[in-house]
Amino acid sequence: MRKIRIRQHVNPLARKFQQSVTLPDWNSIYPNFNNLFHLDIGCARGQFILAMAQLNPKINFLGVEIRESLVTESNLERDHLNLTNLHYFYCNINISLAELLTSLPLAQLKWITIQFPDPWFKKKHNKRRVVTAEFVNILAQYLFPETKIFIQSDVQEIALEICDRFEENPHFQRQHSQPWLEENPFPIATEREIATLNKNEPVYRALYSVISEIHPF
Repeated sequence: MRKIRIRQHVNPLARKFQQSVTLPDWNSIYPNFNNLFHLDIGCARGQFILAMAQLNPKINFLGVEIRESLVTESNLERDHLNLTNLHYFYCNINISLAELLTSLPLAQLKWITIQFPDPWFKKKHNKRRVVTAEFVNILAQYLFPETKIFIQSDVQEIALEICDRFEENPHFQRQHSQPWLEENPFPIATEREIATLNKNEPVYRALYSVISEIHPF
């Protein structure tokens, strides 16, 4: 399948990304809607969950991505492989997170992955980063205990910032005593992870679990 050339970064604060999106009927997408769920936030081309879905046919995988063309391309690849436990969804997660979580079977949501988010290094662009205090607060309001959140980045500053946001919230607990996980808990590596390791550069990984919830409903 021919890959579409996509701009690497888009500004999530642009007006076109500030609108909420229409959520699909998940029951029409996932034949086994009540299976366990894995939500991959910022999935890019979705190769990680594409491979994971093939390895784990009894788990439903949902990838969220702000670049709509990537979502279209990824869903075409999914259809080509006849995968019924995988879907890619276009939205700005910082606008649609609460609405999206409300639509999912939260007791079945066991994994959330946030892998190599855009670092937005310039100070004036810091507000474009995905994991904010508000983002983590929304997760705390909706997720059930024992849901796990795995994060990784090749930028230590970003990994530390994400960890700070989760550790500021009493509803999350780090699942390891060492500063960083040495190994990826999943059998599949993302394209960025592979490229980083091939350059003998470090990957900063952390794992958190929900230890209590404050559901607003």
